Amino acid sequence: MSRNKNIILGVTGSIAAHKAADLASLLTKEKCSVRVVMTADAQRFITSLPFKVLSRNPVVTGLYDEEEGWKPVHIEMADEAGLLLVAPATANVIAKLAHGLANDALTCMALALNPKAKILIAPAMNGKMWRHAATQQNVKTLKARGAEFIGPDEGMLSCGYEGIGRMWPVEAIARRALKLLR
Repeated sequence: MSRNKNIILGVTGSIAAHKAADLASLLTKEKCSVRVVMTADAQRFITSLPFKVLSRNPVVTGLYDEEEGWKPVHIEMADEAGLLLVAPATANVIAKLAHGLANDALTCMALALNPKAKILIAPAMNGKMWRHAATQQNVKTLKARGAEFIGPDEGMLSCGYEGIGRMWPVEAIARRALKLLR
């Protein structure tokens, strides 16, 4: 498979993490090689098994997960990626990405990412968290570095509030991801 069809799908700790399984399935059906990386918090909401089955690839759940060979998996995946797609993206992970923190597999991959790769971020969080000045500054920082954001959407949130903060619909995220890979 060509480099430009290699997607790292970063799944973070949001109730919307279950929607990322559908996203992995849609992208795999479009002949993309989807490699899923789950944060520890994401694993509180969904297990790695659906991602493994739907992507037809092993799932990275920790920085020290190793496959065959000598190259660290987080470096190998970052080298081969055409797109880093973080969906859902929490305020915490957006802040880590904006400040260059690298304390898990996903954030290490983001720092080691192939310079030609695109970055697409689909936020999902409480509306107050999304609108907070710190989050908005982190979004601005990432956009200035070339990252693209899709969403968030408005509607009923898992916290019981209604408003902005829902993850954008997976079909629209998949379409945008595919367009970025062209």
